[in-house]
Amino acid sequence: MAKLKVKNKIRTLRFMNGEMTQQQLAETVGVSRQTIVAIEKEKYSPSLELAFKIAQTFKVPLEEVFFYEI
Repeated sequence: MAKLKVKNKIRTLRFMNGEMTQQQLAETVGVSRQTIVAIEKEKYSPSLELAFKIAQTFKVPLEEVFFYEI
């Protein structure tokens, strides 16, 4: 069975939202900039709560931020 990998569009969404910095996003959702870096690089999968906070920040549904890639 193929392993599913969680991908994301955070970098694109930051760019589309006034070129929001990683630091600004981190402060908005209450985590460190390093956590945002790790999520963007797909080295860390966020908790469900954090995933929803990130999606709410960009005012998009969760599935527009995070998705599976086979």
